[in-house]
Amino acid sequence: MHELLKENIDKHVSFSAAELETFGQYFHQKTIQKKEFLLRQGETCKFEGFVLDGCFRIFTFDQKGNDNTLYFAARDWWLMDNDSFMHQNPSHLNMQALEDSEVLLIKRTDKLMLYETLPIVEKLFRVMSQKALVAWQRRLIRNHCETAKERYQNFIDTYPSIALKITDKQLASYLGITHEFLSKIKKR
Repeated sequence: MHELLKENIDKHVSFSAAELETFGQYFHQKTIQKKEFLLRQGETCKFEGFVLDGCFRIFTFDQKGNDNTLYFAARDWWLMDNDSFMHQNPSHLNMQALEDSEVLLIKRTDKLMLYETLPIVEKLFRVMSQKALVAWQRRLIRNHCETAKERYQNFIDTYPSIALKITDKQLASYLGITHEFLSKIKKR
């Protein structure tokens, strides 16, 4: 069991040493080079990932070819396409490394099997899903209720280490504004 993964789990639920050992056996480590894709739009997501090092951008392309960033996943973050993972349909998302990165991956089949054989795993992912849903709800509220400048400042204050790893264009995509408008915000 990788220590960072263990620390992440401990934030959500308490596994016994035996449960941690069993759970950890189903992850495999993968190196992803800068600009390499872990998942491409149109592929089916058959894994859930945990970022050990590096940073990923999770985004989609609209019908006009514009990219729209949903979120970034840096060290100690989880990443997957929930819709594609659950329903085994083609993904609408891309997961691209913004720098050389290391991830731990668990296969969908192994995760589903662990739900049956190790009930604490289901509790872990339920708790994490609830926390993720709260974060998405807060982001949705911010997008509807805050100005672009407030959203920008919130991102910089909340994720300073991620802000250092991304381009202004990627940040603008995340904030739902143009690169030019972000430049104006930053000049003020």
